Amino acid sequence: MPILAPSILAADPGRYADCAHEALDAGPEWLHLDVMDGHFVPNLTFGPDVVAALEPVAREYDARLDVHLMIENPEDYVDAFAEAGADILTVHVEACPHLHRVAQQIWNAGCEVGVALNPATPPGHLESILPLADLILVMSVNPGFGGQSFIRQSTDKVKHLRRQLNALASNAHLEVDGGVSPDNAMSLIRAGADVLVSGSSIFGGDQSVSENVEAFRNALTLTV
Repeated sequence: MPILAPSILAADPGRYADCAHEALDAGPEWLHLDVMDGHFVPNLTFGPDVVAALEPVAREYDARLDVHLMIENPEDYVDAFAEAGADILTVHVEACPHLHRVAQQIWNAGCEVGVALNPATPPGHLESILPLADLILVMSVNPGFGGQSFIRQSTDKVKHLRRQLNALASNAHLEVDGGVSPDNAMSLIRAGADVLVSGSSIFGGDQSVSENVEAFRNALTLTV
């Protein structure tokens, strides 16, 4: 089955730990944490302290903390997030003029290396880093705020990157974040993604978290 990574950004900020429990109780094996600095993207979220607070919850379920750094100068914070408990640290190609160096820093800190690209960034910008990456993240909205509509052209980018990863015989995960819902989950998996990040479709709406996860499970079951 594809991996579903609930985005804690969409959860109640006063109940992050409880919401993480609710999500992981429903079956997902990853938690996605969006770190924003108000500079690289127009929003502020949280820092290593929230990652550290959720680390015991993740370990209780043997879940992975998938930390997405939407920040300037991410190299200044790699060690802090690694020490807080991140399993995967994803940085943006747009924020890293020395991307290989940052990737090595993440690896040295004991985390898996993720590289993200914004909707307007061509996939060719990742060509030289693909052999070193453990995860490639395709942003399917312009980063900064949850609840945005999915950018349809992102599916073509997923297909392109899947072909490149397959040509390299790479085991890297291909993740999509932004506007992901049960309605488009099938098309994204068929395009080549194997990790889907979702916030509003899991923590929002009138249904419970477990019911929302079940809606994803039902949609994804049709893809395998």
